Amino acid sequence: FPARDSFPVGDGTAASERTAAGGGAPVPARGTGRRATANRATANRATAGRAGGGEGQLADPAERARELCLRLLTGRPRTRTELASAMSRHGIPGETAAAVLARFTDAGLIDDAAFARAWVESRHHSRGLARRALSAELTRRGVDGQDIEAAMSALDPAEELATARHLVDKALRASRGRPLPTRIRRLVGLLARKGYPAPVAYRIVREAIEQEGIDAAGAGVDLDDAAWATPDADLDAG
Repeated sequence: FPARDSFPVGDGTAASERTAAGGGAPVPARGTGRRATANRATANRATAGRAGGGEGQLADPAERARELCLRLLTGRPRTRTELASAMSRHGIPGETAAAVLARFTDAGLIDDAAFARAWVESRHHSRGLARRALSAELTRRGVDGQDIEAAMSALDPAEELATARHLVDKALRASRGRPLPTRIRRLVGLLARKGYPAPVAYRIVREAIEQEGIDAAGAGVDLDDAAWATPDADLDAG
């Protein structure tokens, strides 16, 4: 699993994954004559279905399920729920899907706990997301609450605050020239959408305004007013 922006694309490991999950390449037909020609044609059709991602061309539901999961996992890591949903959409019977998911889990190809840890690391550093937003994303992907909690425990609170300050500093520079009340509301709204609690967002924005040397009182803004702690829902950071 990567530690930054996005999960990896295919890296040529599908063949080894297929072997671990119980798949395999067709055995070439031997001999000559009409029977050998027919056997080779059958093997070629099966190979083409696998290579082209055409799991729908395979008659065996278990083989279709394996091919679908392997193709999805080659693109990026997936949760158990994501794979189960994909198999359901492709008409894979529930019992077959459960059996394939169990085999992939035993083979180490599905690991929701590792997925959650990598997701938190990647999305926090690339998007600046806080615990609340990260937890919501993992919940939508079907990750178990215990796995989410364990992944969140690896996120240092001091690092989370440092990320929030970096976001605010960058946005504050970009908002120069606009009315101070607008700047404050947009900065607080930015952090709120990233998953930072409103009181934390307000405190960080207040610190940034003061460090920039802005005369808030002279601009008619009372930074001690608790109303700033609740960002408007319709504000954006643009």
